[in-house]
Amino acid sequence: MKTVLITGCSSGFGLAIARTFLDRGWQVAATMRTPREDLLPVSARLRVLPLDVTDPASIDRAVAAAGPVDVLVNNAGFGAAAPFELTSPALARELFETNTLGTMALTQAVLPQFRARQAGVIVNVTSSVTLKALPLVAMYTASKAAVNAFTESMAVELAPFGIRVHLVLPGRSPETRFGDNARREGLEHGAYAGTVQQVLAGMRDASRPVTHAADVAEAVWCAATDPDSPMRLPAGEDALAWARAS
Repeated sequence: MKTVLITGCSSGFGLAIARTFLDRGWQVAATMRTPREDLLPVSARLRVLPLDVTDPASIDRAVAAAGPVDVLVNNAGFGAAAPFELTSPALARELFETNTLGTMALTQAVLPQFRARQAGVIVNVTSSVTLKALPLVAMYTASKAAVNAFTESMAVELAPFGIRVHLVLPGRSPETRFGDNARREGLEHGAYAGTVQQVLAGMRDASRPVTHAADVAEAVWCAATDPDSPMRLPAGEDALAWARAS
């Protein structure tokens, strides 16, 4: 029986990914900053583990507790809405420490066992904002685009060891707490009022296509289980449209 280690499982995409793998017979190590056993079905194949991807000791404990892993899904992260001019150094560092460096650190922690077995799959969940330029998310986009770049390099570097590496790029989803959890800075500044209103209007437009959590879970499942799946997998109707246009 194969095992998947998934980060950021307390809500949204991560929770949907964990449920999908559990429903399909895998052993699941679902990680969260604050573990909650009630979020997922009771199963002997499930372990809910604490993990802070910015804490090396927490990473070591989670990887040890998960045991041998066949697939790593790096999903943990958070968003930010802020004019680039007004993005604080503290927020910039937090974005990169979690979204970028946290993904890299956990990947490095799992790679030795993959390399030793000459097998394994890494799936990094980033964002379709890396496919289309949008206002107010410059620093967030940069943190995710960095993951895209290092993932593409890893795909080439790790292929000789039998390790597959993939990107899943979700679009905007009304089913996640992404907007609620996003950090916000400088949105009240008068100079950017028009841009803020434009972005908010677009988010409220119910006619625009969106990404559902199930779309992301299916894309991750495909990446994890199909050796012929593409390295980049847009997930969601809006992400697919952006990918075709890019």
